[in-house]
Amino acid sequence: MLDHLVVSATTLEDGAAQVEEALGVKLQPGGRHDLMGTHNRLLGLGPAYLEVIAIDPEAVPPHRPRWYDLDRFAGATRLTNWAVQTEDLDNTLHHVPPGTGEPINFARGDLRWQMAVPDNGRLPFDGAFPAIIQWYGDLHPCNQLTDVGCRLIQFYITHPDAENLQLALAACGLEDLVSVNQGPEKRVQAAFQTPSGVRYLG
Repeated sequence: MLDHLVVSATTLEDGAAQVEEALGVKLQPGGRHDLMGTHNRLLGLGPAYLEVIAIDPEAVPPHRPRWYDLDRFAGATRLTNWAVQTEDLDNTLHHVPPGTGEPINFARGDLRWQMAVPDNGRLPFDGAFPAIIQWYGDLHPCNQLTDVGCRLIQFYITHPDAENLQLALAACGLEDLVSVNQGPEKRVQAAFQTPSGVRYLG
């Protein structure tokens, strides 16, 4: 199932401000990821959530590439990645494309999870293939976020290798979570129902 959408930003403050303006709602505090040297803010979407993430300038730089290819991120704040949730990460990783990553344990506050992170930080298909995550226990960010009335209503990816991306998603049973279209470059887009009507991020 879809776990969360990832909006990458040069700075967390600018990224959060741009998403808040686009969606017409306030993001909520997230926290720091010490292993990756990043920090985030969050928005609940019911069963999933939206994460705005950026390199934390106050963190000790990690001894490995950061997740979501953030070390190479530049340009405007935008949707770049997504993550899906599994109950058996080790088994799921037998069905994913090479380069999806190896499991790493993470913790933030009371939250505990394991996630596959590529050695070079770059997920397959230019980041169009999702990160795979397994949460431990009953705690999940969605349970800690205030419901402000936002829901994901459409999620689609444009990619120059759309056919093989669709095949890779189908091999993991993920083909129904996202609409994949052929295009000249990777682009992640989503539509949301908000208290102010339908809003878009891309």
